[in-house]
Amino acid sequence: MDEPRKQNDENIADEESTLQFFQGLGISANLPEFVNSGDFFSKLIGRALTVDHISRGHLTCFFTVKPCLANYYKGLHGGAVAAMAERLAIACARTVVPEDKQLFLGELSISYLSAASINAELIADAKLVRSGRNLSVVSIELKLKQTPKLVYTAHATFYHLPASRL
Repeated sequence: MDEPRKQNDENIADEESTLQFFQGLGISANLPEFVNSGDFFSKLIGRALTVDHISRGHLTCFFTVKPCLANYYKGLHGGAVAAMAERLAIACARTVVPEDKQLFLGELSISYLSAASINAELIADAKLVRSGRNLSVVSIELKLKQTPKLVYTAHATFYHLPASRL
């Protein structure tokens, strides 16, 4: 009879611990008004990127991890990594794919190898792996500028939508 009571007490403690974790994240806090603007997150990522080099099928940018893009553990948020990878992949693909063809992101895979802490400077390198009539694949590497340690990698696959013939 003591075993079910002990297990129930452990479940309650686990639930309280989880609730405290979410409260620490600010789950019940109100969002500031400025985040209600259109595509706020992409604009934030875009402003944080500094272009270093652009050529056909290749793009290099610098990025500094700002506190507003950090997660609970004070590292670059995984969603920010994904948004940055998508934006870099589109820009890299656009160095080859004509503007009249729309790109549709079919797949984005990301490997989170390490963490980039607040104020860390990153080098983002995007390279076109393949581009054909209907498909483009871009590879992205994000490294720490100071140590060239690889922290994130991504691969994006884009489908080319046919141009409208009106």
